[in-house]
Amino acid sequence: MADLAKRFRQNPLLSPESLNPSLEGLEITCLLNPGVFRFDGKIWILVRVAERPAQRDDIISFPVLDENGIKIIEIDSKHPELNKQDPRVINYKGADYLTTLSHLRLLCSDNGFDFYEPEEFGLLTGKGEDQAFGIEDCRVSLIEGTYYLTFTSVSSNGVGVGLKTTQNWKDFTEQGMILPPHNKDCALFEEKINGVFYALHRPSSVDIGGNYIWLAQSPDGVHWGKHTCILKTRNGRWDSQRVGAGAAPIKTPQGWLEIYHGANAEHQYCLGAFLMDLNDPSKVLARTDDAIMIPSESYELNGFFGQVVFTNGHIVEGDKLTIYYGAADEFVCGAVFSIQEILSALNYQYA
Repeated sequence: MADLAKRFRQNPLLSPESLNPSLEGLEITCLLNPGVFRFDGKIWILVRVAERPAQRDDIISFPVLDENGIKIIEIDSKHPELNKQDPRVINYKGADYLTTLSHLRLLCSDNGFDFYEPEEFGLLTGKGEDQAFGIEDCRVSLIEGTYYLTFTSVSSNGVGVGLKTTQNWKDFTEQGMILPPHNKDCALFEEKINGVFYALHRPSSVDIGGNYIWLAQSPDGVHWGKHTCILKTRNGRWDSQRVGAGAAPIKTPQGWLEIYHGANAEHQYCLGAFLMDLNDPSKVLARTDDAIMIPSESYELNGFFGQVVFTNGHIVEGDKLTIYYGAADEFVCGAVFSIQEILSALNYQYA
């Protein structure tokens, strides 16, 4: 596989120690997968911050949200009905719980690699029953002067896609869950096509089907239909187990270019690309055979969940594509790509 990424020499840009926990008694375990956008002359990232109490040898403890705020659940680590093999999810008495509770936090930068947290912007936290296990992995799309924030809403009801909109990043309109469980990895195109909103998303199946990328249409950006499966996993390749959209597709003369993530049976996450028709994005024109970014640096190989590069945010400046990504489910990093180089790597006989 050919890695096309030119990683920032400053990586990792942010680690759990870079920020303060949201509440006393919690600690930041991971920083993950920021949404990225321009606002007020700066580059901004909307970072997923995952927190939990400090762990003890004999107790597994994790936070959830209820009507009174954050509640800590504690379980005997040797309980016979506890499965704790995955550091991200535990199963207790037949029910799944996240080991951390995530919220979203705004940071900005004047140069693209030194980020700080302005005091005048608040945290974006889960609200209500469908976000009781937190909100995660926000994509940001700017459409006709309004920022659309699509994010993963997690609760015991399942994993779905929530939506907020804003114009000033202080006042938000809550649009609720726009795609019900099980669904995530939702990225809106930053331009209507023939007067219609388009979005990529990833419904999931544990039985028939798989973790594939779908396309949806909407008259208003809130109500979605005409769902079409456009990209599937490939047996024996780097994206054999699941695929999901990154950030908003990039408009090029050749078509809509989408950076996506794929994972294999060993849970290694890499990045690839595919190209959609400009007027009908349900037509996939080309796809990279190989990954364009592969976990290789120590901060990508080792962390809360290693062997991971995962993006849902970027900045486009001509041919320069700056991708901000989560590494090993713990760090926030940056890398630069050439859009033309990615386009040249596409295979038009990808099937």
